[in-house]
Amino acid sequence: MHEKPSCLQYPAKESLPIDILSHSTPKQDKHMAVNQLTGANAASALAQLRATRPVVLNLTNYVVMNPTANALLALGASPIMAHAEGEMAEMAQISSSLVINIGTLDELWVPRYRFALSEMRLQHKPVVLDPVGAGASKLRTQTCLSLLESEGVSILRANASEVLALAGAAHAGKGVDATDGAEAAVEAAVLLYQRYGATVCISGAIDLVVEDDVVARLQGGHPWMPMVTGTGCTASALCGAMLATGQQPAEAATLAMAYLALAGEQAAAKAHGPGTLWPNMLDALFNLAAGSLQARYPNSLADGR
Repeated sequence: MHEKPSCLQYPAKESLPIDILSHSTPKQDKHMAVNQLTGANAASALAQLRATRPVVLNLTNYVVMNPTANALLALGASPIMAHAEGEMAEMAQISSSLVINIGTLDELWVPRYRFALSEMRLQHKPVVLDPVGAGASKLRTQTCLSLLESEGVSILRANASEVLALAGAAHAGKGVDATDGAEAAVEAAVLLYQRYGATVCISGAIDLVVEDDVVARLQGGHPWMPMVTGTGCTASALCGAMLATGQQPAEAATLAMAYLALAGEQAAAKAHGPGTLWPNMLDALFNLAAGSLQARYPNSLADGR
């Protein structure tokens, strides 16, 4: 569980990209293919990320700028945290993906989100939206819906209460925290996918990746993870990292959640509580190795153990 990196070390030279799934995979076969992703596939995808170190542009909240940047660095991506509209077109040009996180929402930020999203859409680059606290206020909910309506969002990474709120369903969210289980949001997630075309990744005790049906269920992680501010935001950032390597949204979300779950488990084995969990999680993300990924996920990533 605590192996040092082997073939997944950061390479000195660039290597050729490794595609897990053909991007021409027929829709009817895609769900089966995602569920067949193994630890070996996850190792190959991580090696590709570390070989190319793609730039991930983050329009994120003040609380998690530092931890999500460090998580992206630890996994192998190159983060940029920016929010000035005057430089956003240039930032979009040098970035391979965009993560929008509305955690510390302000009316001043809304046009910046829209502009950044439009720039990425013009360049046919993928976007992750983290609708932090959707349902807690009309501003949050309406801002997220307006971004989804732009049709430029590739992955909506949220908790169950946020998904239910965006779909207009009854929910029991508590501020930015979820009190609904992931399975309770499946129908709402399918509705959002059909309405906006964004793959929905619901984090919880069991993580779900949803399109026109549940694509994958992933078990893992540790109960301390929700007690650390920014863990969900980190999941969104890692989704952005995997999109930046050219993965399709469903596989990118599945891989990101698998990496985070394993890192959380390894970190908890060394930590004494939430306070020491986070630094150990950064180390675990940095030290993710082929052996530990294949041992943790010998069959499908969606199999859990």
